[in-house]
Amino acid sequence: MLRIDGLSKRFGEVQAVDHASLAVPTGRLVGFVGPNGAGKSTVMRSIFGLVEPDEGTIRWGDEPAVANTHRFGYMPEQRGLYPKMKIKEQVAYFARLKQVGKGEADRQARELLDALGLGDRLDDPLEKLSHGNQQRVQLAVAMVNDPELLVLDEPFNGLDPVALLTLQDVLEERTRAGAAVLFSSHQLDLVERLCDEVVLIAEGRVRRAGTVADVRASAGVHHLNIEVANPRERLDHALPRLLAGTGGQVIDGSASSALISLDTAADVSGLLPAVAALGRLRRFDYDHPSLEHVFTQLVTGIEPGTPTAELSANGDAR
Repeated sequence: MLRIDGLSKRFGEVQAVDHASLAVPTGRLVGFVGPNGAGKSTVMRSIFGLVEPDEGTIRWGDEPAVANTHRFGYMPEQRGLYPKMKIKEQVAYFARLKQVGKGEADRQARELLDALGLGDRLDDPLEKLSHGNQQRVQLAVAMVNDPELLVLDEPFNGLDPVALLTLQDVLEERTRAGAAVLFSSHQLDLVERLCDEVVLIAEGRVRRAGTVADVRASAGVHHLNIEVANPRERLDHALPRLLAGTGGQVIDGSASSALISLDTAADVSGLLPAVAALGRLRRFDYDHPSLEHVFTQLVTGIEPGTPTAELSANGDAR
């Protein structure tokens, strides 16, 4: 397991990371989510000793992480490959740097590039590949030594839907084999779908961490989906009246459907019959807010769906 405890790093006047703690267990896929400048890349670089923390510890099992980087794979946000070098030779070269023998390095390079959909481009120089395919080569470099820990900074950027599915399959295979995977992404729907656990960071501080389900439940609200066939009154017009006194808020609504945010303690026992009286009820079900909802609420302090008219000039909720 990778364990980070009390990590802090300041660059001049900027507190990039502020006593951040998180864990990445083996066999788990952990999403690392936060706005630009939240401290994600600084945390990831610290794992490899590329940034020296001011405080805190980073351990792999019982040992300092920096003593085990030959067992890790890293894909930085800034790419660093050789544009004129053939891609199979390039991946094999990086494997050799990670103490893999020549024959094994060649085999792993071929197998990885084939798994990532580049089996027919092995002898092409990197510069002849599209941006998305260059991204796949960078991923192959990160994974070529069969790492026990894989740290990926925005690995899905620039990938088309087919390449994205391919990478998902590769990462899931790695975790099934026992690797620990930490990756950052701004694609919250993908993180929610793919990850076992998630860490939300903002202004250098970890705000939420746990399973995706637990983090979604931490918002303290439910989302209620309603749909009525051929309603006698537009649902988006009727709901403000029906929700009076419940504290409920319509996040999105139309004539026949709506998404409502409700406090988990709200009493809405009278809402179901009231909605059913408007027409044939097709949907009335609860779910936890999406990861995107929780993230937006944490970062901005504003409930997603708040009407623009309710925001003050500086962007704060009134």
